Amino acid sequence: MTLAQEPVQLLTALSQADTRRKTVSPTLDPERRSKLGQYMTPAPVATFMSQMFDTLPEDIQLLDAGAGVGSLSAAFVHEVCQNRPYVRSIDLTAFEVDPVLREQLEATLSDCESECRVAGIAFTFRVISEDYILNAAEPLLAEQATPNQYNCAILNPPYAKINSNSTTRRALREMGIETTNLYTAFVAVALLQLEDQGQLVAITPRSFCNGTYFEPFRRLMFERASLCHVHVYDSRKHAFKEDDVLQENIIYRLVSGEPQAETITISSSHSPADLNPTSREIPFNEVVVPNDKHCYIRLAVSEEDGTLAIRVRALPHSLADLGIKVSTGRVVDFRAREHLRKDPEPGTVPLIYPSHFDNGYVSWPKLGGKKANALADNDDTAKLMVPKGIYVLTKRFSSKEEKRRLVATIYDPERVDAEKVGFENHLNYFHIDGKGLDRALAKGLLLFFNSTAVDQYFRQFSGHTQVNATDLRNLHYPTVERLDEVGRRIGDELPPQEEIDEIVETLLV
Repeated sequence: MTLAQEPVQLLTALSQADTRRKTVSPTLDPERRSKLGQYMTPAPVATFMSQMFDTLPEDIQLLDAGAGVGSLSAAFVHEVCQNRPYVRSIDLTAFEVDPVLREQLEATLSDCESECRVAGIAFTFRVISEDYILNAAEPLLAEQATPNQYNCAILNPPYAKINSNSTTRRALREMGIETTNLYTAFVAVALLQLEDQGQLVAITPRSFCNGTYFEPFRRLMFERASLCHVHVYDSRKHAFKEDDVLQENIIYRLVSGEPQAETITISSSHSPADLNPTSREIPFNEVVVPNDKHCYIRLAVSEEDGTLAIRVRALPHSLADLGIKVSTGRVVDFRAREHLRKDPEPGTVPLIYPSHFDNGYVSWPKLGGKKANALADNDDTAKLMVPKGIYVLTKRFSSKEEKRRLVATIYDPERVDAEKVGFENHLNYFHIDGKGLDRALAKGLLLFFNSTAVDQYFRQFSGHTQVNATDLRNLHYPTVERLDEVGRRIGDELPPQEEIDEIVETLLV
């Protein structure tokens, strides 16, 4: 398969669908749009997705769930009419619950019918206004059901969390699908509905590639299909820029019922307007590392990324091997509101937030800021504190366009005079059985986490701005001796980035 390297002229169905998208999008109710997770697909993205399909069947049964104004369907039809002369028919099923979008969708599909007529391709369609997941659940769960009703699916599913007590969540569980977001739910249900060798192309957030919440989905995906191609946009800003979405998105192609291929295509471009994507074939075991019990998906886009991944994974130890643990800060401030104090006072302990990070060390208190600086020391808060010691802290969240994903600092009791301390829930803290670390070891970890190389490697499998404790446990680490050694090379200030990178480079040999 070769992706087009020059602009594809938009014909009636796709060009008019894109006009409808641009016209309707600003008129939609923002609150309802957020609830439904609506982010409609621009024409360049839809075109790219339609070109990712490999050889198509002569008679296509196509699914477009969460179809919006029909941009994906129109792009698929355009691709078939222009470049797949062997196709005889397209039978399309489109789901859309929003009545405003549904009216526009039907107009787009009528345009698709006209385009197919000119190309000599039989085209039929139906628009279903019901909830896609609930509609799919009944036939999938029925005895003696024949649920495999599609051989192609093209999806830009809604991005929204699923309420744990909702009808949708219960229906998914009955189908054997455990997930927390609609976008993974749509992909999972579509895989259940695909025939063997059926193809699914989807654009979704990259966040499913790692993390505990999405592990059941990753397992289901690899049990049901082969992951054949993943496309990454280098910039968050462009895929849905008109909707002001900074989510990190990827496009991928799955083939249902196929054993996982030994190699996979990884391609990338800066934005949908970039007509020269880079592409490379790599072994699948570099994407999902053998024996990774969490099935993290690592996307080393360039040769340099791949080389870096090999070097970091060659480090000999896990965090557990080092005897170090990482935990999430215990103080959830809105739950402990009555115990928070703006400024330190007798009967309180320091409360550390990300705002106290200052060039590699905690600077406390930060007076005049928005956050509390102290936590009342009483029976109710005793379990929220840790004893005096040296702790390495990392931010659990970075801003969407922050340059670094990993940001680490040291809590040093020589700088903060207190017998106990509370770490707020937006932090991870490294410790040994609930107590502090050796100073040299803490400094070694500080350098390791703040290095450019480790941050870049972390981004290969971390598809969102959250840094979970599980992700940090999944990293590979040098020996304690090597971390001690490099930690002793620095003083009481974090060195410049260039020096940090030079020091950590000696660990990646």
